[in-house]
Amino acid sequence: MRAMSLRERKKAKTRAAIRKATYRLAAEQGWDAATTERIAEAAEVSPSTVVRYFPAREDILLTAENDEELEARLRARPAGEDPLASLRAVVLEAVRTALDEEPEETRLRARLMVEIPAVRARLTETTAVTGRRLARAIADRTGRDADDLEVRVFTAAALGALREATLYWAEHGGTDDLVALLDRTVGTLRGGLTPSRPVP
Repeated sequence: MRAMSLRERKKAKTRAAIRKATYRLAAEQGWDAATTERIAEAAEVSPSTVVRYFPAREDILLTAENDEELEARLRARPAGEDPLASLRAVVLEAVRTALDEEPEETRLRARLMVEIPAVRARLTETTAVTGRRLARAIADRTGRDADDLEVRVFTAAALGALREATLYWAEHGGTDDLVALLDRTVGTLRGGLTPSRPVP
């Protein structure tokens, strides 16, 4: 990854301040209290700056800052590796990092995805954006076009399943091992669904 310019570092610092303020307000007073005006005040920026960086308030929680890094890591996986194994490796690494570096923020974000319909709806949109980016890498690694139906279905199915596992984790109090749940999810995608009891 190339080093950021001074301007890019300043922008990243502002984005981080807005995020930190939003998470603090949401954790202490609830999502409804985290208005654009109050976020701006807490982050010591103007409301217009908040909107410029995050057009939708939900984007503060969900906009993936690391999509570029995810794509780079996916492209760096060993040549010939199974695409699902490649996705599993990069996503699980990203989740481990998030849980290590921002455990409370990660749990709060997942809880709000469950509790707030607007956040959950925006999650679907941001996942689609991430999917299109990762689909390009998967297409290149498999010799396909990024717009191939199979590439789009594979990427959307994998990311959708991992999103569902995260929601499951939040719905059950965030006490389970999220990385283990995501790994179990990949196993389900790979092996299919088998009956847990005899079916008449």
